[in-house]
Amino acid sequence: MSSRSPDEFRLGVRPYDRGAGGDDEPEDPHELLHRARRLTAQGHPRAGSAWERAATALRRAGGALTPGDHADALDATALDCRGAARPAAGPLFFRAADLHEQAGQRGKALVSRARALVAGPGAGATARVRLAELCERAAALHRIGQAGVAETATVRLLHGAARADLLDTAPDPAAEAAALREELTGLIAFAAPHRADPAVLGVLADTRALLGRITAPDDPAAALAQLRTALEDHRAGGRRWPATEHQLLLAGLLRAAGAHEEAAALLRGALASMATGTPPRATDRARLCLALARTVSGAGEQGRAPGGTNGVVEDDDERLRLLAEAVRHSGGPTQDALVGALARHLLGVAHAERGHYGKALGLLEQALPRFMEDGDTAARVGARAWRAECLLHLGEPGRAAREYALAAAEAGPWDDRSHGAALDRRGAYALGLAGESVKTGHAYDRTARGDASDMGAAEARPVPDVPRAGGTVDADTKAGTEAGADVGAPGGDAQGPWPGLRALPEPCGPPGLYQVDVYGEVGGAGPQAATARGTRVQGCE
Repeated sequence: MSSRSPDEFRLGVRPYDRGAGGDDEPEDPHELLHRARRLTAQGHPRAGSAWERAATALRRAGGALTPGDHADALDATALDCRGAARPAAGPLFFRAADLHEQAGQRGKALVSRARALVAGPGAGATARVRLAELCERAAALHRIGQAGVAETATVRLLHGAARADLLDTAPDPAAEAAALREELTGLIAFAAPHRADPAVLGVLADTRALLGRITAPDDPAAALAQLRTALEDHRAGGRRWPATEHQLLLAGLLRAAGAHEEAAALLRGALASMATGTPPRATDRARLCLALARTVSGAGEQGRAPGGTNGVVEDDDERLRLLAEAVRHSGGPTQDALVGALARHLLGVAHAERGHYGKALGLLEQALPRFMEDGDTAARVGARAWRAECLLHLGEPGRAAREYALAAAEAGPWDDRSHGAALDRRGAYALGLAGESVKTGHAYDRTARGDASDMGAAEARPVPDVPRAGGTVDADTKAGTEAGADVGAPGGDAQGPWPGLRALPEPCGPPGLYQVDVYGEVGGAGPQAATARGTRVQGCE
C-alpha cells in the first residue's frame, strides 16, 4: 500500500515531491526504505520524496510501510505543506501522532502533536497552553527513557516559537521577551551536552536562531552572535542544505548594521549552494532573491559617490534581475502567495521607475488581489498608487484618478494623515488632466471612497507609531488648481514617477517588534519598522 491515505487526497495535499532521482539511487525496496529512514533522521528536505519511492517499491513487491514508517512519511509530507496545501499540515501531523503511538514511539508522537498545534488555524494563546502541557509530558517521558533529548528539545522549541509569535500581544512585550530568552537559554543548556547527536545539533541551531530573532530588537550584537553560531551548528550537524530562515535573519541584521557587503555575500552564497546542492523550495529561493535585491539596493545607496552613475546602473540592473527571478520562483499553488505578490509588486515598481509603465501595470495588477486578501493596508495603498501612476503615464488619467482616490480612502485612517492628503491631491491633478470639473471630481471621489468601503476598508488597520500630521485635504477648487505644482506632472518618461510614491509605507513589513518579515528583518531592524501594521501570529515555515 502507498504511504498516502485517502484522507490525504481529500485534504488536497500534493503528491510527494519525487526529487531529482539520480541513477545512483537504489532500486531494492529495503534499500529505499533504509534511505528514507536515514533522510528522516537527518531532517532532510527530500525525506518526503524518499518515502514515496520507498512506499511505491514496497507496494510493488507486495509489502507495506509499518505504522512507524507511515508516521514518519506523514510527518515529512506535512513539513512540506506550503501555499495552498498548508491547511492540510495540521491533520497530517495529528494522523502521524496516532501512528507513532501505535508504534510505541511516544516521544515522536509528542513532536507530531506539537507541530500540529503550531500549524493549526489560528494558532495562538490556546495552542501555547496545550504546547506547555506537551512540554511537561515530554519532560516526564524523558525522565523514564521514553523520549530522547532531540524529541524533548523539539517540543520545547516549538513551545518557544509559539511564545515568540505572541510576544507583541503581551501586556509587557519586553518582559515577556526577556523571560523567553531565559527559557531558550535553558533549552540550549539542556541540549548542548548531547551535541554529538546530529538531530540534537539541528535543534540547537534552530533554538539559537529563534533566540537571535527575539534578541535582535533589544541587543543586535548579541543576536548576530547567536545567528552566526546557529549557522555553524547547522553545518556541523552534517546538514548540507541551506538554512534559509537563519541566513535571512542574519542578513537582515547585517543590513541593519550597515554591513551590506557581508549580507550580500551571505545571500549570494546561499543562492549558489542551492544551485549545486539540494534542490531548494521555490519560495525559499524567491525570498533569498528579494532579500539580496534589497541588500544590493541598500549597498548602492550607502556607497554611492556624488555624481557617480555607473554603480547606480549596475546595482539597478542586478536588482531587476533578482526581482524577476523571485517572480519566476514564486508561482504555483504550493508556493507562498504573499511572497509572489510582493515580488510582482517590487518588479512592477522597478519597471515603472525605468519608464516601462505597461510592464509595470501588468505586474501591479497581479499583485493587488493577493494584497486585498492579506489585510496589509500599506501594500494595498502602495499597489493602487503605483498602478494609478502607471495609468497616468499611459494616458488614462480618469482611471488613474479613481485608483488614487481608492488609495487615499484606505490611507485615510492612518495616524499620519499626510499620505492620504498627498494621494488626494494627486488624484485631483489626474482629474484635472482628464478634463473633469471640480463638481464631478467631488462626486467621483465620494464614489471611489464608497467602493473602498465595499472592498473591505472597514478591516483596514492604521499604521501604528507614526507621528500625527494634518488632516486629509479635500480635492476642492484650490487643491485642484494647485495640484499640478504640488505633486508634479507626469510629463513623459524623462521626469519619472511622482516622488511622493516613495514616501508611502513599505508593503509587507514586520507585523510586530519581535516578528519577521519576508526579507528576514525583525521589527525594529529594518527601515519599514516604524510603519509596521498590527501584530499577527506567524505560522510555521
